[in-house]
Amino acid sequence: MSELTTAHPLSGYGWDAGFADSFAPHAAQGLVPGRIVRVDRGRCDLAVADRAGVRTVLADTSLVTTGDPLNIMCTGDWAAVDLAGGYVRALLPRRTAFVRSTSSKRSEGQVLAANVDLAVVAVSLAVELDLGRIERFLTLAWESGAEPLVVLTKADLVPGPEVLVHLTADTRAAAPGARVLAVSSRTGQGVGALGAALAGGTAVLLGQSGAGKSTLANALVGARVQDVKEARDRDGKGRHTTTTRNLLPLPGGGVLIDTPGLRGVGLWDARGGVAQAFCEIESLAADCRFHDCGHEAEPGCAVLEALAGGELSQRRLDSYRKLLRENARTAARTDARMRADMRRDWKRKQAEGRHMAARKRGGAR
Repeated sequence: MSELTTAHPLSGYGWDAGFADSFAPHAAQGLVPGRIVRVDRGRCDLAVADRAGVRTVLADTSLVTTGDPLNIMCTGDWAAVDLAGGYVRALLPRRTAFVRSTSSKRSEGQVLAANVDLAVVAVSLAVELDLGRIERFLTLAWESGAEPLVVLTKADLVPGPEVLVHLTADTRAAAPGARVLAVSSRTGQGVGALGAALAGGTAVLLGQSGAGKSTLANALVGARVQDVKEARDRDGKGRHTTTTRNLLPLPGGGVLIDTPGLRGVGLWDARGGVAQAFCEIESLAADCRFHDCGHEAEPGCAVLEALAGGELSQRRLDSYRKLLRENARTAARTDARMRADMRRDWKRKQAEGRHMAARKRGGAR
């Protein structure tokens, strides 16, 4: 079956035997597979295969539109496409999804990218290193199911190799289990190594405005595919050069999803991500005397013992506590919203029941 072979035209976009199996029922209906390159106002661009290779088509998304924010199609999704009608008919099950909490008081999640193998967190060295923000991004990356990689951009602006070594070491200490690379899009430092790490898979590029994501995307693709604007001198922040999430083919194989700068990266049901981002604290906690130890003042707390002995930094523990509290608050609001939705649904059903009962009694016209 040609869909299952690496020779398939879409294999460079991440198509494999697993997606082919998921697509099989749609193939029987005469639909074709496509990977969503960009979503914009009820339509999307998709990469599809034909005899000539891979081409991009525009399709309507109204048939798969949903009110569930976690099931709204996004860049990176695989879809079943009706080329003749110009519609997306269905989305294939996602393997991974990078989800953050929105700023909405309704505590909704927002999917930023789907079916990602590698989450590349871009951090600018042109401004003071914010280890807490790196830990936040890593928490979301681990929770998504993708492998995180921290890229320290604008390395050429660091005053001396010793300082760069120090900053890289600090980042590694805050990112256990994740690779850390220092790169400079201007000089080319580290870009080759990063390109090799991304080859053959799907990567999403994440970070604040001004982190140099668009410049880095251009360097990795080998062409000016994204517009670039200078960051402000006073704080290093950019001006949202990228306004949509775009899927870009890489010359070494694989694809890169570039995203707009993220001002807010709220946690969304990310307890597992916190555990992985702070795996050394979780490991210490396993030796605490009490299984529900809060690591505050309990006797026999292995975490506090490590803190007193210098094995664990106060900054790292404070960051861990902060993210756990935030995740718990989000979960509580989400549960409250779900309970409210259930109550509204129950009241609606009660009203419908009363109406039908009245009609049977002849009391409603």
